[in-house]
Amino acid sequence: MEFLAGGRAEVRITHADVGKRVSVRRLTGGGSGEPAFTDAVGVLTSWTDGVLSITRRGGECVRIEESSLVAGKVVPAAPARRRGPAATVRELQEVAARSWPALETERLGQWTLRASEGFTRRANSVLALGDPGVPLTEALGRVARWYAARGLPALLTVPTGGGSDEGPGAELAAGLAARGWTDEAHTTVRTAPLAPLADAAADTARVLLSREPDAGWLSLYHRTGAAPSAAARAVLTGGPSVWFARVPAPDGTPAAIGRLAVDGRWAGFSAVETAPERRRGGLATLVMAALAGQALAEGASAAYLQVEADNAGALALYGRLGFTEHHGYHYRRGPGPGAAGA
Repeated sequence: MEFLAGGRAEVRITHADVGKRVSVRRLTGGGSGEPAFTDAVGVLTSWTDGVLSITRRGGECVRIEESSLVAGKVVPAAPARRRGPAATVRELQEVAARSWPALETERLGQWTLRASEGFTRRANSVLALGDPGVPLTEALGRVARWYAARGLPALLTVPTGGGSDEGPGAELAAGLAARGWTDEAHTTVRTAPLAPLADAAADTARVLLSREPDAGWLSLYHRTGAAPSAAARAVLTGGPSVWFARVPAPDGTPAAIGRLAVDGRWAGFSAVETAPERRRGGLATLVMAALAGQALAEGASAAYLQVEADNAGALALYGRLGFTEHHGYHYRRGPGPGAAGA
């Protein structure tokens, strides 16, 4: 990794480079058996209070004291692929979970219990991706008690489809059904190559991007309204590299919004909504194109999203943008009262 300029190392990045892909070298001390310097390459996701946060391609976030920098520069993004990479169900489910992080998690074998004060099913359900490590009946009892202690219904996310992953998911669904766990919110996970998506609309300069959702963005997002809970804000802003998009209407109110989470090669799209009076004007496509451009700049190459299987309008839009079905999942609700939004 070459940092030298005129024979000496230079720090050639500033706060204005937040959001760009950078390469930095920092002093690490060089103690016994340790290198004197360490290099890091990734997206500069923040630079506040003298600390830089760099998100690497695999999703790992590195925090670096500004005072330790000895060199740094902006580097070109990795070449954009025109085709999205193949992925297993597990990989996509784990990436999606990181992009919509729960406030509290606990492991049960290969299951992950998630709770976020009831904000969305995704952040308040068990991600069941393997063996819970105990018999199913015992596992479900533990799950029920864990959620009851938090005043939440017991929900399991059950992935199905995706070739070799179909069997285990179908087997788990059958076991849950036999124990009175009802199904709901059947959802499809769709993927697409990222580069063509960035070319889907031209006038992306109209789209405003920010790291935090403002009041206008929140007012249009149907799951929160203008006064979201602290838990909702934490989930929305969590993830390796999160962006919020807004297209302002002439009166300043949001005409369309969207959310992006970049995690290594994956760009996850969510919360794409258009104001009712502004629909059928291409604004959702505009939002996704702008977010896709940002994801490409951070080195991503493939896109994914999750949409409920009965949302015909959204499925038609995403189909036109090149998204195809990768796998599905649904929720299983344990016997007992309570509800959580999708």
